[in-house]
Amino acid sequence: MTQTPVPRLVLRLAIPSMISMVVTALYNVVDAAFVGRLSTEATAGIGIAFAYMTFIQAVGFFFGHGSGNYISRALGARRHDDAGRMAAVGFFSPIIVGTVAALVGLPLLPQLVVLLGAPEAVVPHACNYLRYILLASPFMMSALTLNNQLRLQGNARFGMVGIVSGALLNIALDPLLIFGLGMGVTGASVATAVSQLFAWGLLLRGTMRGESVHIRMDNFKPSWACYREIVAGGLPSLFRQAFNCASAVMLNHAAARFAPAGFEASSVAAFAVVSRTTMFAFSLILGFTQGFQPVCGFNYGAHLYRRVRQSYLFTLSVATAMLTVLSAAGYLFAPQIIALFRSEDPVLIDIGSRALRWQCIVFPLCTLATTTGMLFQNIRLTLPATLLSVGRQGLFFIPAILLLPQWVGLRGVEMAQATADLLTFLLTIPFALWITRKLTNAAKHSG
Repeated sequence: MTQTPVPRLVLRLAIPSMISMVVTALYNVVDAAFVGRLSTEATAGIGIAFAYMTFIQAVGFFFGHGSGNYISRALGARRHDDAGRMAAVGFFSPIIVGTVAALVGLPLLPQLVVLLGAPEAVVPHACNYLRYILLASPFMMSALTLNNQLRLQGNARFGMVGIVSGALLNIALDPLLIFGLGMGVTGASVATAVSQLFAWGLLLRGTMRGESVHIRMDNFKPSWACYREIVAGGLPSLFRQAFNCASAVMLNHAAARFAPAGFEASSVAAFAVVSRTTMFAFSLILGFTQGFQPVCGFNYGAHLYRRVRQSYLFTLSVATAMLTVLSAAGYLFAPQIIALFRSEDPVLIDIGSRALRWQCIVFPLCTLATTTGMLFQNIRLTLPATLLSVGRQGLFFIPAILLLPQWVGLRGVEMAQATADLLTFLLTIPFALWITRKLTNAAKHSG
């Protein structure tokens, strides 16, 4: 981690993360594509459930990044016992949180999906999908934590095996349960729950292999000191994903409110499809930038600031180039991409195509905030990392989704995410320049 040339090291660590992220996003896309064959209302239903999925991600990434960043620094400083204790606290805590969420959410399921933005015609489909996702919440949250712990130790390959295996099982189960057994939307939910439980088991096994920090029950000794470290390293992820959840709910409500009369389900479904499409593209970039995190954590812990700066700039340049290519393809083929999910609904295709094209115009700008925020998070600059993490979906998206539709109707809903991405990019520029200068000066003084 401290000797291999930086570009080669980042690429070596990024490839497993990219595969994990892309395959994970792929099964979300496949879910939507299979469900899209049922009805527009069913497609909208899984879009509603996606808002709760972002809550699962918020908890999983919070504990995963919070504990994983600490583990990375502790290993770099050769404090292996501390790393083991943090791994156990990070693993068991999301299981507890997920269990509480399931116990609270299941009795209130109809009210929950209405709160998440489901129009009346979509409520039964959203309930059918969300029921088994709630039951699987403890394992889904914990699986995300395990994957991030493994990745931040530099063992992304073990995480990749677990995530990819679960995703492939999900893709195989979808047609069997949805169409073969006639379970419809419920089949898609069961497929996701079963595959996530399977992935969780494989990830847990991955912690017992190689040089991974093992998860041991006797190391589960929660303390304020542990949780302070988790908050310091995971707060940006928690805020980012929490605002993702809030923005998804607000987008659902706005899509239904400003839709053409009688086409509320088509509008909600269109934005659900766009969210999954852009998430698939961004997952490739996010996976690549995640290959930078363990490099950053280990080398920062070892005071090798020149390597930290080099890895940051290399990751930023490659990620921007990749997302530029993907955005160009998305803009050119937007109608064809949206039609893959629900070709029988021209209103859905029309709304989705416009929203996707708006997104693609500014999408490449997202890499600056993502990479810079990861750098801040890894070196424990919690406040600027948190600010950048909430910019896209919180600080700028929420005002955009509240104000733009009031001025230009549905077009404002379509433009909201692109507007937020542009403003987040402008916010990030001074932070990026400051940290680059800081790392350059630190490298000079450290020799």
